[in-house]
Formats: sequence, structure tokens, C-alpha cells
Amino acid sequence: MPMNKITVLLAEDHCIVREGVRRMLELEIDMEIVGEAQDGRQAVALADRLRPEVVLMDIAMPMLNGLEATRQILKTLPGAKVLILSAHNDDAYVKNAAESGAMGFLLKQTSSAHDVCQAVREVQKGRPFFSPSVSKRFQRLNQTTKDPAGPPKRKAAKLTSREMEVLQLIAEGKANKETAVELGVGIKTIEKHREHLMDKLDIHDTAGLTRYAISAGVIESSVQLTII
Repeated sequence: MPMNKITVLLAEDHCIVREGVRRMLELEIDMEIVGEAQDGRQAVALADRLRPEVVLMDIAMPMLNGLEATRQILKTLPGAKVLILSAHNDDAYVKNAAESGAMGFLLKQTSSAHDVCQAVREVQKGRPFFSPSVSKRFQRLNQTTKDPAGPPKRKAAKLTSREMEVLQLIAEGKANKETAVELGVGIKTIEKHREHLMDKLDIHDTAGLTRYAISAGVIESSVQLTII
């Protein structure tokens, strides 16, 4: 009787990393790589078409970051399990990963092949799986949220998926015309999204939006250091 393999979609913009993970998972008899994406938007499209059980997702990707891609995938494919594999474990990344609906979070620097394969199996079964340091951050962030002591914090602005896409492209240095072409909409629409972003965030210049995108984990800090 043939074994039911865990179907996996890889979303990673660095080719050498993606190839390494693919070869690693291909050695497992209970796993099958059904697709590979090199940016977040491609990951969303492939997940919708291929219906994988597990999506192994990088965070820092062009076009659409892995956290927003995770939100969009789970909206259309709620049964999928997303496992983050990232080089970043800053509070913003960990917090946003939890809010995006990711089932697990592994660090590239410290995770072995065994860890990744075990994590894929665990999240496919609906069990959370985190690198030890990430798990500690989750616990600390949860404790901070529950602790009523200290001054009240400003409530974070709720951005739509399209606003998050526009924010990322702005932070990556794209002009309104380039952003419009990338998203397949008119320039006026992008200008309106930009206005809404600035109003919601109370930020009124591109440099400020870029700083916000970095602090929120929308893009890597290394991407735009020269602009800020």
C-alpha cells in the first residue's frame, strides 16, 4: 500500500538555500516537494493551485514578504500549515509570525536537517514547532502582553493585505508607477493606498514609511539602510 506523503511547497528567494532544502526533504520517504516559489506573490499563487499540506516559508522575500504571504495563503487555504524558516528572530518577526497564523518558526542558523524534517511532520499534524530561542521569545512576548503593568501602548494600525503590499514596495524603493505596474492597478489607486498608509500610521514621508516597514519586519534592515 503506497504511503501518503506530506506535500510541501518551498518559498525561498535565495536559490542555493532553496535547492539545499529541497534536496534535504527529497531524502525523506514521507515527503514530496510539489512546488517552489522565489517570492511571496508566487508562493500565494502556487499554494492556491497546488494545495500543499505544508508551506516552508522564508520571511524576507521580494514583491511580498513571507508573513503577508502566509496571511493570504491561510485565508484561501485554511487547512495548510505554514512553517517559517528564517535568519531573523527579532521581536517584530516573531510577533508578526504568530499573528500571521504560522504554525512553526525555525532559525536557519541553528536548525539541522533533522530539525526541519521533524518540524514539517509536526506542523502537518497541527502541532506547533519552534526553535528554542524563538519559543522563549514567544513566551516573553505573551507575558508582556498579559502584564498590565507599565504605560499603555499605542495600538498598532491595522493594514489591509493590499496596503501591506504597497508598503513593502515603497520600502523597497519602488516609485508609484512601478508599484502600479507590479500590482496591476492604476497610479491613482496606488496614490490612494499611499495616502491611507500615511493616515493610518501617522507617517508622512517615504523615509518614515521605510523605517516603519523595517521595524515591523516587512523588509530586512539591510535592504534600505542607504535610504534612511
